[in-house]
Amino acid sequence: MKYEIGSRIRKYREECGLSQKQLADMINVSNSRVSNWEQGINRPDADIIADICRALNVSPSELMGVYLASDEFTEQEKKLIRAYREKPDMQKAVNVLLGLSV
Repeated sequence: MKYEIGSRIRKYREECGLSQKQLADMINVSNSRVSNWEQGINRPDADIIADICRALNVSPSELMGVYLASDEFTEQEKKLIRAYREKPDMQKAVNVLLGLSV
C-alpha cells in the first residue's frame, strides 16, 4: 500500500524551500524517515503530525488531505493566510487596512 500523505509532505516541504534533511532536523527524525514518508513506503506516526504541520506551516487538514466544510479555503486564501502568519511585523498594517484592528 502506498500512503498519499507523503506527496503532500513533499509538496509543502518544497513550497517552504526545505530539503528532506532540513525538515528532518526541524522535527527531530532521520532524513530517511522523511524520505520513506515522501515515497509512500510508510507514514508518520500520529504523534509527529503536529510537528510536521508546524514545520511546514500547514494545517492538519491540509497535510492529511481531510477537509471539513469550515476548512474550504481557496489556494489564494491559503497563500494569504500563510503570508500573513510569516510576517508578524506587517499584521497590524494589514488589520488596519481590512478594518480588523482591535
